Amino acid sequence: MAKLPIQFRLNGSDRATFVDPASNLLDTLRRGLGDFGPKYGCGQGTCGVCTVLVDGEPQLACLTLAVSCEGRQIETTSGMADGPNLHPLQDAFMDHFAAQCGFCTPGMLTAARALLAKNPQPSREEVVEAISGNICRCTGYEPIIAAILAAASGTSARRV
Repeated sequence: MAKLPIQFRLNGSDRATFVDPASNLLDTLRRGLGDFGPKYGCGQGTCGVCTVLVDGEPQLACLTLAVSCEGRQIETTSGMADGPNLHPLQDAFMDHFAAQCGFCTPGMLTAARALLAKNPQPSREEVVEAISGNICRCTGYEPIIAAILAAASGTSARRV
């Protein structure tokens, strides 16, 4: 089967590539474009480690057909930092020890980023709901929740 050309905006940069019609977005990002921010986990949409933002909405890249992203805005954790300056959520995750093994971190950061874009001052319950599709086996979720709430309140800035 012939490959199809697609174009989209990835972390603020226009990108174009060719994909098989059945290729998922995760493989396209990782293998095709070298963006290793989203992780490969279960491949079935149950773990959340491949979460990316498509037009600002969290989506599981392992279940999203790459061709469905034609002309859309894709954001991954690779685009969160501004050069050496981390995003406030990334700072908060470090400050609150929310990234232990780090495997779930990209999905958690992406889900949290989407939440804070829509609701800059979420309640604890809203944070729990926003990250409910992301599995973490290390932290017990409390450091992650605390980090997201701290980022929302602006109290997580790194102290030099």
